[in-house]
Amino acid sequence: VQLVESGGGLVQSGGSLRLSCAASGFAFRSSGMRWYRQPPGKEREWVASITDDGITSYARPYVMDRFTISRDNTKNMLYLKMNNLTPEDTAVYSCNTQTYWGKGTLVTVSS
Repeated sequence: VQLVESGGGLVQSGGSLRLSCAASGFAFRSSGMRWYRQPPGKEREWVASITDDGITSYARPYVMDRFTISRDNTKNMLYLKMNNLTPEDTAVYSCNTQTYWGKGTLVTVSS
């Protein structure tokens, strides 16, 4: 199993980013997927989930309708579109399925 995140970077407050997670080595199209994040000095926290058939759920209130999780089963790709970013969204974002984790991609939001 391999999960490889990309798309992180430095963005100004109010900006947007789209994270991607390339999945391989397992039955992606029949697997639920999740995004987590770990802010500096804090515990990892769940951000969003999507079932194999596209049903989504989000951590509230800090996601607050700003983030959208999606998937492309034809490409074995998971996405997280993040809008209206704030410095509090600064974290390493990782994708997850079952007990498998990617290494994460760093998102830094400047004020």
